[in-house]
Amino acid sequence: MQSNLFVCCLLLLCAALGEAATRKPKKQPTPDASSKADPEPTEASATQAKTLSRGWGDSIQWAQTYEEALAKARDLRKPLMVIHHLEDCPFSQALKKAFATDDLAQKLAREDFVMLNVVHPVPDENQSPDGHYVPRVMFVDPSMTVRTDLAGRYSNRLYAYEAGDIPELITNMKKARILLKTEL
Repeated sequence: MQSNLFVCCLLLLCAALGEAATRKPKKQPTPDASSKADPEPTEASATQAKTLSRGWGDSIQWAQTYEEALAKARDLRKPLMVIHHLEDCPFSQALKKAFATDDLAQKLAREDFVMLNVVHPVPDENQSPDGHYVPRVMFVDPSMTVRTDLAGRYSNRLYAYEAGDIPELITNMKKARILLKTEL
């Protein structure tokens, strides 16, 4: 009888702990927050941009989700560039550093593309036509077509780019931009 009661209590405790772990914590108002009328919008937008950039370029407007990026690409009639990466991958880190420090890549991304960088797989299987490796860069035109014709230089990982491949990536960015204008 005691063992059944023990198991029952243990199960209830585990269920309660599991539920508590998945709940989002409530934000407690701080004394400073209640005394300020409104935070400056430029501070908030700069913080959000840095958060969404994840180090790929703070001057670029980054979409937050794949769905948002697709909608923006369609509405703005600009191609979408999706960078798939992982924060702890040395190849992703090297490509990020090279991309963030290349002035032309940053300019093209800022002016001619809807940009998204993701660290989690997106629901569109067309974003991984040859596997789920990182780093991987895919282009999507405003008609929602994944541009599988804009590949990198590796035959075993078609959409992979390494830090030294920034010129190839820029070439594909220019192709995506030019083809967009001729197809629409």
